[in-house]
Amino acid sequence: MTTTAATDAGNSGAHPRFAEALRELGLGDLVSQVRRFPDATRTAAEAAAAVGCELSQICKSLIFAADSVPVLVLMDGASRVDLELVRKELGADKVTRARVDVVRETTGYAIGGVPPFGHRTRTRVLADRSLLEHDVVWAAAGTPYTVFPMAPEDLVTYADGTLVDVREPTP
Repeated sequence: MTTTAATDAGNSGAHPRFAEALRELGLGDLVSQVRRFPDATRTAAEAAAAVGCELSQICKSLIFAADSVPVLVLMDGASRVDLELVRKELGADKVTRARVDVVRETTGYAIGGVPPFGHRTRTRVLADRSLLEHDVVWAAAGTPYTVFPMAPEDLVTYADGTLVDVREPTP
């Protein structure tokens, strides 16, 4: 990483790996839009409160294991992932939440700070259509204290995600 990249990442609060990923994707200007908060933004509710947006405007980056293979699901903050719908979408026998160590090994980030792209390894990405209900969504920037804004269509594109319907039905 260049000195400039380290400095920019330090100023924005973005994780250095994520700041570098943004630059590699031609999104270097986005580094300055990363917002760091003194209190954790680890959960969707914490992030929405810190940003001052609707819970559904938070993009959760969740790692699951589909037949033991990691898969990233991008979901709006107000919804839950329906594992049966993910299983059907992937044609898997079994889908479970990934273990903490698998999340870190796969993404390079800790739970609560996983961004939607810029991961250590290439992972299949499913993005729930509910994200498209907003002009802008906020996602983790690699730490449990940082988030960044992006148009959901762009976020799905940069994450190389497939749009799907995998949220639990509301009661």
